Parts: sequence; C-alpha cells; structure tokens
Amino acid sequence: MSELRPDLAIISEWIKPGSRVLDLGCGDGTLLKYLQTHRQVSGYGLEIDPANVVACIRNRVDVIQTDLDAGLSDFDPDSFDYVVMTQTLQAVYQPHRLLREMLRIGRQGIVTFPNFGYWRLRLQLALKGRMPMSEALPHMWYETPNIRLFTLRDFEELCREQGIRILERHVLDHVHRRRAWSDLIPSLLGEIAMYRFERK
Repeated sequence: MSELRPDLAIISEWIKPGSRVLDLGCGDGTLLKYLQTHRQVSGYGLEIDPANVVACIRNRVDVIQTDLDAGLSDFDPDSFDYVVMTQTLQAVYQPHRLLREMLRIGRQGIVTFPNFGYWRLRLQLALKGRMPMSEALPHMWYETPNIRLFTLRDFEELCREQGIRILERHVLDHVHRRRAWSDLIPSLLGEIAMYRFERK
C-alpha cells in the first residue's frame, strides 16, 4: 500500500511521525494503515459501515463501530495530536458540534469536503433550477448521503464563529488532485476543499 490518493497523501504530509491520530469515518482504513506503516502513528478509526469495519480489521487497523452523530464523548480531552475527517463533515447532522469535539480531543483537525460553491454547480442550479450533480457530488438529491451542503466561505465563517484558526487550505479537483489555477479563485474553482486547523 505505497500509493495513496492525492488528498490522503497531502494529509499524510501534514501529520508528524509518531503522532496519535483519530480518523472519523475512516472507511476501509487505508489512510490509517498508511500512516502506521510510513509515519509510525498510533490511533483508531471510527466507522459506521459494517463492511468497512471488517475491511479495517483485515488491514490491521484498530476500529470502533460508531455513529459520529452520537458525538465523541468517550474520548478524553487532548487524547490525540490529529483528528481527521475526510469526505464526512457534510454527512453529519451537527457539523459545528463535531468540529468542536474534534478540537476538544485533538490538538489539530483535518477535514475534506465537496465545495457546493464550485462554478459548475452554481451554473447548473442557475440554468436548470434543479439540485446540481458533479463528479464530487454524484448522487440525486433524494438519495445523497450529503445532508449539509456548504461552500468554502461557509466553512471559513463557521471557523471564525467557533474560534478556530485555519492553518492550511488546499482545493482539489474531483479526482483529488491539486491544480494551480484552482488557487486563483478557490471558492469558485475548487471541487473539493481540505483544511488543517486548530483552536485559537
């Protein structure tokens, strides 16, 4: 497992070797397995899908089956150096509460999410009058797992309100690659956003 998806590779560079990491909505454990092997991290994954839990166990990743909407009260303050959540923030009922919890139990947080302000989505909504779809948001409105659609500006305003300091931001295309031109107008040209942040 030497190759990582580009966004996960960026996250792995953000995480210092030997750190303690909690991965929220960890999927099959790909990121944690890589971090354990290449960055010597210790930590856990939280995952609700039974098939992904089994995949984590096969990958020798410590995983707890749980619903993130139930909160993170089982973890003590400052239990982790990093709390990571990739492509999951938009699928929880109270993202603002979960961000607070991430920084209660972790020194830094890392999230990625689809940017609903992407120009193609804006154009579809304006011209067709229907909920837009894209490679990063491929589901019909009535079957999407995404229940909180928001933009980069929405997220950054929430961070200001919550007293969260943004340390780094990247915007990516639908296959998770960085494009230099996307940084010119990130809120318009970025399909997927990724942020590293901490408490002020």
